[in-house]
Amino acid sequence: MPSAQRSLILPRIHHRDIKERLVEAFLFICAASAVAVTTAIVVVLVYESAGFFERVSIVDFLTDTMWTPLFAEARYGILPLLCGTLLAAGVALLVAVPLGLLVALYLSEFAPVKVRESVKPFLELLEGVPTVVYGYFALLFVTPLLQNVIPDLPGFNVLSPGIVIGIMIVPYVGSVSEDAMRAVPNALREASYACGATRLQTTLRVVMPAAASGIAAAFVLGIARATGETMVVAIAAGQQPNLTLDPTEPAATITAYIVQVALGDLPHGSIGYQSIFAAGLVLLLITLVFNILAHLLRMRFREAY
Repeated sequence: MPSAQRSLILPRIHHRDIKERLVEAFLFICAASAVAVTTAIVVVLVYESAGFFERVSIVDFLTDTMWTPLFAEARYGILPLLCGTLLAAGVALLVAVPLGLLVALYLSEFAPVKVRESVKPFLELLEGVPTVVYGYFALLFVTPLLQNVIPDLPGFNVLSPGIVIGIMIVPYVGSVSEDAMRAVPNALREASYACGATRLQTTLRVVMPAAASGIAAAFVLGIARATGETMVVAIAAGQQPNLTLDPTEPAATITAYIVQVALGDLPHGSIGYQSIFAAGLVLLLITLVFNILAHLLRMRFREAY
């Protein structure tokens, strides 16, 4: 290669290498910032919770059935808040899983292209609605509607916000499940059709098992999303720590308690102030368990199929 051409090519290569290194450095900073923020959150929760557990026994915290941190005779049993959180998430899951799966099946396997392109944006638009709107929708519309069916239903209850949270996460569950089904190779569908299977049989016996890892992950992540919901339960569930498994009764969740205390005038460093970090640490651990479970399910189904 002539020296003149080499002198022109080498600066271009050097300039391109600098660009690639800058892009790599920027992407690394973005990834590291996510890890740093998560680490900072964990450190703050653990640090503040350590001060709380210096005053409150962790055994009482996990076993006591009363949560009255703002009373004169304060008791710090997390079970009522934990029960309310899981109860609301369970009701939401009963709504979101079947609806989300049916939506995903229709959009992935049965809907024409034009219908899919029209429906999916509207479905995903529901994810952008502020949760406070869902909260007042549960309180002012769903609860009176349910009272026509259940006359003794109180104005604040877990059933109404649970149903609304389920509706709220249907787009999330449906979208992730639909993406998993769409990722199944068409060769599997064509092989099933060649064996004489109908579209429904192909969907249920070929597509769903092949997409099981993504569907399972969508379900578990949907539970995590429902568990961390704040405004809907804070507005419509009543904010009364109540150890119950009856969704028609009022209850408080961990997130609702955090909102309730954060709006007050508790002094920094007081045990009541530190209790919100202990409750937040429990919520973080619950979310971590769900995410680990989703990862394990995804890996297991990938190995199976």
